[in-house]
Amino acid sequence: MKKFYDKNEILFAIFWIVIYTVSMGNLRNLGDDSPYMMLGLVIVSLLMFLFVRKNGLMEKYGLSGWTKDSRIMLWFIPLWIIPALNLATGIRPHYSLPGQIFAVVSMALVGFAEELIFRGFLFKAMLKNGNAKTAITVSAITFGIGHILNLFTGHELGETLLQVAFAIAFGFIVTMVFYKSGSLLPCILSHSLTDVFAVFSNDSASPVFNWIAHGAMIVIAVFYCLYLRKIETPEINK
Repeated sequence: MKKFYDKNEILFAIFWIVIYTVSMGNLRNLGDDSPYMMLGLVIVSLLMFLFVRKNGLMEKYGLSGWTKDSRIMLWFIPLWIIPALNLATGIRPHYSLPGQIFAVVSMALVGFAEELIFRGFLFKAMLKNGNAKTAITVSAITFGIGHILNLFTGHELGETLLQVAFAIAFGFIVTMVFYKSGSLLPCILSHSLTDVFAVFSNDSASPVFNWIAHGAMIVIAVFYCLYLRKIETPEINK
């Protein structure tokens, strides 16, 4: 695996995108409360983490520690607003125990796996071989388009397109955060909380509220990314 990685990091990233997409496409059909989905995510996440740790890539992929100065990043406040949107209409667990526990663990692992794949492997590979704007854009859009797979798990077209738009906006935020802070940990935490809170959200929200929430997300993304552009890029991402 290390030889493959050293030969072409972009192909290595695409390899993991395919592995993750195919496995999750099948496992999510079992339901987010399935222990088999949780087990699949544990295996995928563990394999990627062990690869990164074994080969001394923790710092490169932002897993070695939190950013040194959170104040410069506005304490990542936009990252904490996003998960809160899922609880804005109330709290209602989607599953009975132990299914709810399986779903919570699975969603937390989704945040870790997707951030390491799209912000870690893909973004850093493109940053190495191209310019920052292209790397940020491809990472964000690829991540967002991946949510089209929700069509195959029972979601309606309109709902799915809304999720894609949300994911692209979120993708730009977390990619910029990683690029400007050098730490992937805030991105993983925000992503995991967003997905975990989703299995506690009250799905009775009106379509109007959903449009407003997603519109707010896009506005937050635009202004926060414009702010982050002014921050000096750490050496590891130059």
